[in-house]
Amino acid sequence: MFQNNTRSNDRHHVSRLVVLPFKKSLEIAIKSIQVRFFRSMITTISLILAVSFLSFTTVSTELVNGLLSAGNPEWRQSLIRSGYDIPADQTSVGSSPKQRWIIFLSLLACVVGIVNSQLMAVTERFREIGTMKCLGALDRFILRLFLLEAGIQGIIGAGAGALAGALVAILNGWIRYGNASLLHLSWTQTIVSVATATGVGCALSLIGVMYPAWIAARMQPVEAMRVEH
Repeated sequence: MFQNNTRSNDRHHVSRLVVLPFKKSLEIAIKSIQVRFFRSMITTISLILAVSFLSFTTVSTELVNGLLSAGNPEWRQSLIRSGYDIPADQTSVGSSPKQRWIIFLSLLACVVGIVNSQLMAVTERFREIGTMKCLGALDRFILRLFLLEAGIQGIIGAGAGALAGALVAILNGWIRYGNASLLHLSWTQTIVSVATATGVGCALSLIGVMYPAWIAARMQPVEAMRVEH
């Protein structure tokens, strides 16, 4: 009984030593991004480009559908001259297979880039991870730290990319079709498209960091401290 109580107290004491508040983990993640600003920028820029193309495509489609829903034959002809294949009885269009493939490949390339960048970050942080583990950091703390960093980069990169893509699509529509494109655009659907693109970007950022974060979390402290740079 005495040994069981001692073990219970030891586990409680250790958990108090190694478990940090979420706010502290967030501070460490932000500081880590600031220290590795340029590497973080490379990851973020690739995410911005992929998400901006997704947002541009979806908002452009909403803009075209807004013009078609107005039922003006001149606008329909203008869209056909712009390259849209619109049958006479069709009142809406969707993204073409070519566009969907380009979106898929750009998002896939973005995930691969994130994985590669995060793996390099883990290699550079061997000693840092080993030091934290020697001080009592649990695997879940290391995992949470990498996920927080990826989440912050995802929110910033995906949000900026979604807004940029939507603005370019709206500007392109205004230049091509005039004020009518703005008058018949569903702004509610545009906001939904931007939010969806942002969510997709955040999800990609988290998916891309999963494997590197797992490697970092499973790293043995002795092996990490033994690495020389």
